[in-house]
Amino acid sequence: MKPVRHPDAPAPGELLGAHYGQCFGCGGDQPHGLHLQARAGEGVSITAEFVVRPAHQGAPGLAHGGVLATALDETLGSLNWLLRTIAVTGRLETDFLRPVPVDTTLYLEAEVTAVAGRKIYSTATGRIGGPDGPVAVRADALFIEVKVEHFVRNGREEEIRAAMDDPDQLRRARAFEVNP
Repeated sequence: MKPVRHPDAPAPGELLGAHYGQCFGCGGDQPHGLHLQARAGEGVSITAEFVVRPAHQGAPGLAHGGVLATALDETLGSLNWLLRTIAVTGRLETDFLRPVPVDTTLYLEAEVTAVAGRKIYSTATGRIGGPDGPVAVRADALFIEVKVEHFVRNGREEEIRAAMDDPDQLRRARAFEVNP
């Protein structure tokens, strides 16, 4: 089934912001995190970017593949905010096409391709040298819609309680949007 953007989703061009301050992918409270910045696109799509820092390297001077997979996962997971659905990563298939040097900005684009019941299918690319540069990484993902109880049952009690007690209703809802 073709994905449908939720009527209350952020407008195209709007910065989505971090869903949770402690998130390694987008949170501002993680000193070595990706600090990924995502913006709503047209339809059910987003763009995002992050700068590969020395803390993100694997081989000398190059981004660690796991960090690149994390950037793709974070970007793909952020799509669920446009659907206003809480979902977790069920599968992430990643292709590494070219090395990504430290101090490079990775430009990411992602879109939901289909929704079938609780399953959300999406795809993403990461480019270097600019939004139209060569593709360095790409991924296809399957997200599974879950209820907030998934996090309450499986998360560490202290963090779950702090997120659930947040008086900001929007921030409280977003805290649980993309974690596996």
